[in-house]
Amino acid sequence: MPEPADFLATAEAAAEAAGAVIRPLFRSALLVEAKGDASPVTEADRAAERAIRALIADRHPDHGVIGEEYGDSNPGADWVWVLDPIDGTRAFVTGRPLFGTLIGLLHRGVPVLGLIDQPATGERWTGLAGQPTRFRSAMGGVPRCRPCPRLEEAELSCTSPDMFDAATAPRFAAVKAAARRTTWGGDCYAYGLLALGLVDLVVDATMKPWDWAALVPVIEGAGGRCTDWAGRPLRLDGDGTVLAAGDPALLAEASKLLAG
Repeated sequence: MPEPADFLATAEAAAEAAGAVIRPLFRSALLVEAKGDASPVTEADRAAERAIRALIADRHPDHGVIGEEYGDSNPGADWVWVLDPIDGTRAFVTGRPLFGTLIGLLHRGVPVLGLIDQPATGERWTGLAGQPTRFRSAMGGVPRCRPCPRLEEAELSCTSPDMFDAATAPRFAAVKAAARRTTWGGDCYAYGLLALGLVDLVVDATMKPWDWAALVPVIEGAGGRCTDWAGRPLRLDGDGTVLAAGDPALLAEASKLLAG
């Protein structure tokens, strides 16, 4: 039976293919459309996902794919790739390098391989279930979450306050009030920073599978935990909440506040 590591070369090649599409378009004049959820979509999103899908179809025709731009194909397969060609499209279209390509692989619904690629800076995080996270960057950095057992000492990050509704906003506010400091924005890049020991906690909501599938192996391979707000494993049919803690000791306190 194949192991997750057997598919690492595919994930790396997919990131290279996506990056070759994305880099020439970054900070260029792009036609930006509006999706139903009002997030911007560019040709870079679509072309990058097409490139990844073509590579997966060629190498692993029996695998499934779940992608943000082109939906599901064979999602009931044992091995399913979960793709977000540009996570943080708002950052991309405004020229900020706080976006990334997310390539995750699920085995029977469980995240076993994850890759976060920042094609503009050349940074790449790679996680495999049961193995230490790897990080590639000309700027250096060690993929290891730092100790931070107390919420009052934690650096908290969140993609946007706009992702919370009347039910979730007070729960997030409780964590924000307890944390040392809060930084907004970053999308998947914030989770990469958590894996480098620069952020201690990331709390998001309304997350889709393509937003979190690649993050789990990266964070857990760096010593952290990535769950829903109740501390449960993330699932395809979950509620869209995500809680990433660099120090697992933070998980119980944060989950208690997020439970309301």
